[in-house]
Amino acid sequence: MDAKVALIGSGNAFFMDEGIGLYAGKYLKENFTFEPALDIVDGGTLGFGLMPLLQEYEYVVIANTSSDDNKIIGSIDVLSGDELIANQGIKKTANEVEITEMLQICSMANHCAQTTMVSIVPEDIISVYVGVTLALREKWMEYIDVIVSELAKCGINSIRKESVMGLDEILEQFANPSIEHGKGF
Repeated sequence: MDAKVALIGSGNAFFMDEGIGLYAGKYLKENFTFEPALDIVDGGTLGFGLMPLLQEYEYVVIANTSSDDNKIIGSIDVLSGDELIANQGIKKTANEVEITEMLQICSMANHCAQTTMVSIVPEDIISVYVGVTLALREKWMEYIDVIVSELAKCGINSIRKESVMGLDEILEQFANPSIEHGKGF
């Protein structure tokens, strides 16, 4: 039997680079098929609202930012849930605070998914604009490839579709949500 695996795209699409985890989730949903099935969740800024997912799944991969001033913009890190808890994670935005604290609480429950966070250091999480800075655009495909690699470690085979939706089209859908676009996801 295949393990239940979820990818959670997390972040705030209204604050420039902070939405990159959401955009990654949407990109993977639109441009790949997955075997066995992968649940892709629009985690937005749900924070503690994501806790039931950590208790329902065997593996959870979270795509997010990590506002670490000690690292170069565009640096990509992969941390386990245990590493996030031990290091107290980076807690610069409300979203980053809630994810780390949610993992701490969930770790005390009867079941908590093996959690991995793939984060990228943002350049701008202040500007109120749906978009991605040039620095993160340059790292976009590397960020996607790291997420795909982490999904493979959870037993998920990612197969790229022939027709690809680009980052700009995804940003447009987040900037102008509609029923047609499923409000982003």
